Amino acid sequence: MKLKIKLSLISCALASSALAPLTACCGGIELYEIASPDIGLASAGYSARAQDASTLFKNPAGMSRLDGTQLQGGLQLTYGSVSFSPDAGTSPQLGNNGGGNAIGALPAASGFYVYDLSEKWKVGLGMLNYFGLAEKYDDNWVGRYYVQNSALLGLSIMPSASFKATDWLSIGAGLNAMYGYLATDVAINNGSPVDGQLKLKDETWGFGANLGVLIEPREGTRIGVTYLSPISLDFKDRPEITVFGGNLGTLLTTPELNLGVKVPQSAMVGFYQDLSPKWAVMADVGWQQWSQFGEVQVGVEGPGGTPRVVTGNLHYEDTWHVALGGLYRASDKWQLMGGVAFDSSAVDSANRTVTLPMGQTWRFGLGASYQLSRAINVNAAYEFLWSGDMTVTQGSDSSSRGRVSGSYNNAWFCFATLNLTWKF
Repeated sequence: MKLKIKLSLISCALASSALAPLTACCGGIELYEIASPDIGLASAGYSARAQDASTLFKNPAGMSRLDGTQLQGGLQLTYGSVSFSPDAGTSPQLGNNGGGNAIGALPAASGFYVYDLSEKWKVGLGMLNYFGLAEKYDDNWVGRYYVQNSALLGLSIMPSASFKATDWLSIGAGLNAMYGYLATDVAINNGSPVDGQLKLKDETWGFGANLGVLIEPREGTRIGVTYLSPISLDFKDRPEITVFGGNLGTLLTTPELNLGVKVPQSAMVGFYQDLSPKWAVMADVGWQQWSQFGEVQVGVEGPGGTPRVVTGNLHYEDTWHVALGGLYRASDKWQLMGGVAFDSSAVDSANRTVTLPMGQTWRFGLGASYQLSRAINVNAAYEFLWSGDMTVTQGSDSSSRGRVSGSYNNAWFCFATLNLTWKF
């Protein structure tokens, strides 16, 4: 009976993360916010802290440090303010509707289970979202011929294992099985008062690896290195075309499109240091290879000449990440934490698009944890992400889709999370 209760709780915790849509996020769309306590540290010490079951993803080698068997579940609420303001450079025929807030409120969840197999071995299973974007604009906004609604989502199921090779060295690895979902709605310029519509949808699976090393040269000092391999999501679909007059009827027989997306590989080096029984500091430096991201833009050029469905490479750049945080043990039951982080932009201003609006970001996090009992710990955290103004100039006046020019002013996100860790 006890085993059945445990298995039911594990199933519920992991299945809940399947309900979690992802957010558009500046810097890149590979996120550190995975409904875990690290939000309170702005991800500082991501690969070295190894203090809860979510280390299964952040550095699987860190599972070796956990006390016994642990189950962790997290709920997260995200709110994004990403609104476009067109300027005089926008083609007049597109109007002046900025599209409203493209993000708004989004829920998320994650679950991690780590089992104490032996003195040296730990195994675990996690389910989480760390990659994706979801945005929704007004139907008649100025960028409607580039995107109206878009979702590019990834849900990872991650079986993992760690091995404590020596008193100071642990290694870990996991399989990253990612379910990918792509859906796009784009308006078509028919050359008539009523726009046509292109809809594209597909789902696929991709597979990669998660590798980690944790070094603890002395008690209270940890160095973590983790690597996430790239994952290919080979999206394919024959677009569903709806037209209203004009000469776009030929698009009804458009061939299948290949929209290959490569989830970037990434690496992180982290450091954790206890300064005293009450204070600890942590930091990390990371890299993500956005230059290999792929093609996800889709639209229709016409009606002049031969109308055609077009895709586009987004010309992204690799990004860099740095973070610094601290932890204060106020008492035997209470811990307080805070952190700050910076991520460079995956795209420069010349190549930024309304399809995936991204820029450099600053993150500021605060959190607290309470030891409710010997077995149960509760954590609450908040993070504010600031990206400021992101200018966009996309398309041209000679194109049937027109020229979209303006800025996402004062773009920001906030993340609030609640976690529960249960030690068996």
